[in-house]
Amino acid sequence: MAADEASPAVVTDAAAAVPRSEEVLTPRALAFLGELHRRFTPRRNELLAARGRRREEIARTATLDFLPETAHVREGDWRVAAAPAALQDRRVEITGPTDRRMTVNALNSGARIWLADFEDASSPTWHNVVTGQVNLIDAYERRIDFTTPEGRSYALRPDAELATVVVRPRGWHLDERHLTVDGEPVPGALVDFGLYFLHNAGRLLERGLGPYFYLPKTESHLEARLWNDVFTFAQDYAGIPYGTVRATVLIETITAAFEMDEILYELRDHAAGLNAGRWDYLFSIVKNFRDAGERFVLPDRNAVTMTAPFMRAYTELLVRTCHRRGAHAIGGMAAFIPSRRDPRVNEVALAKVRADKDREAADGFDGSWVAHPDLVPVARASFDAVLGERPHQKERLREDVHVTGAELIDIASLDARPTPAGLRNAVQVGIRYIAAWLGGSGAVAIFNLMEDAATAEISRSQLWQWTNAGVVFEDGEKVTPELVRQVAADELVAIRTEVGEDAFAAGTWARAHDLLVRTALDPRYVDFLTLPAYDQLEG
Repeated sequence: MAADEASPAVVTDAAAAVPRSEEVLTPRALAFLGELHRRFTPRRNELLAARGRRREEIARTATLDFLPETAHVREGDWRVAAAPAALQDRRVEITGPTDRRMTVNALNSGARIWLADFEDASSPTWHNVVTGQVNLIDAYERRIDFTTPEGRSYALRPDAELATVVVRPRGWHLDERHLTVDGEPVPGALVDFGLYFLHNAGRLLERGLGPYFYLPKTESHLEARLWNDVFTFAQDYAGIPYGTVRATVLIETITAAFEMDEILYELRDHAAGLNAGRWDYLFSIVKNFRDAGERFVLPDRNAVTMTAPFMRAYTELLVRTCHRRGAHAIGGMAAFIPSRRDPRVNEVALAKVRADKDREAADGFDGSWVAHPDLVPVARASFDAVLGERPHQKERLREDVHVTGAELIDIASLDARPTPAGLRNAVQVGIRYIAAWLGGSGAVAIFNLMEDAATAEISRSQLWQWTNAGVVFEDGEKVTPELVRQVAADELVAIRTEVGEDAFAAGTWARAHDLLVRTALDPRYVDFLTLPAYDQLEG
């Protein structure tokens, strides 16, 4: 049976009607998703099972190291394909979901790249999944605009140089329940990739661009190999040149940090670079070493800066690996949200952002992330000062860097401990974020920071770790399930008072509270909070 004649993906009866969905869920697109699912979901399933086996090995040994069987890759003399023109200069990248206002603002922001996010910054409601694809199509056709209920209008600047789009699909672990093939849900990663690729690859090639992607939650080079095979098949299916697709991989899991060379090698004809993702990286450390003893207990998340020894080891190894292989090294997120009400808050926060971006540029990164358009000039100034007119600094090979496996997991080198304030903040931010996510928003401003799903993951994971490790605060109070429940109950009361009875009753606060407490205290640690949360997501 020819590819286009194979039975396509099916939209389930539970999927609510979404305006203009017929423009995205075309017969050809559904046939393509069917092909992707049959060819690649079985391997996806095997790799998810392999994650579990590796976690069991970490639990048994309480350690990680570089893979002996791939030493030849790490020691070999090879480079990734040269970056296309649109990805040569990546000094500032803005991130955000693919809602209509963000699409316009990100493209107009002055950033070189927009990470158009179907993953952590997007709540995967069916409406968000479909309309995000509509918005990207409209952006390429330059017919996108947006007007708020208050009458404020947003549109693409006619003469502006728009940011280059790099799409981040969902991670391999998430399914899309509204699309099935042979009765099985299609992985969300294949849905987001497949719809964007099929509808836009041709449009992009006409503009001298290509379909570019960020790959999240990667845990091994074998998962990168799977993505490479997806790209190869998709390009052949669409009849476009091999190597047109380019991917930047987020090194946001501790296991991937030990396989940076191997990940780039597997994607070498499609690789564009690696990115250092902070919160998911810490979440991954907690998840993998959660029962490995006191030396792996992380302090308050805000106490773990990028200057911590094990974080320095991770970022310096990333820069060295990327530049040795001719790939871009992209730094982490500046999540601060500027406040128009409190200049003092702005002054302190902007100084921290500036120092963070100055450090990244000095360390050899070729670019970095921001979460708000107002931070684009701040980050750009840091990289302009180092790069000048150069598009990147790949010539800095960082041969002075020599990182051992032990240094990557030396959590005990941190001179900080968990605190009652850290516990309270984890509860406060966790409930607020989960409530927004359940309500359909994945990028949420909380306490002057733009938070995404990684925030909820590190929050509930730290609560789980501190409780199971029996952490004792400096004042002698021990972290127990009862303490976490009490702090969470108090916070729910505070939220009710803050938002008012009507808004509280209409919101998802109570469900968010219950989900945070359950995933933080259940003896059986759930790998991703978004899995049980997705079961509660409406739409």
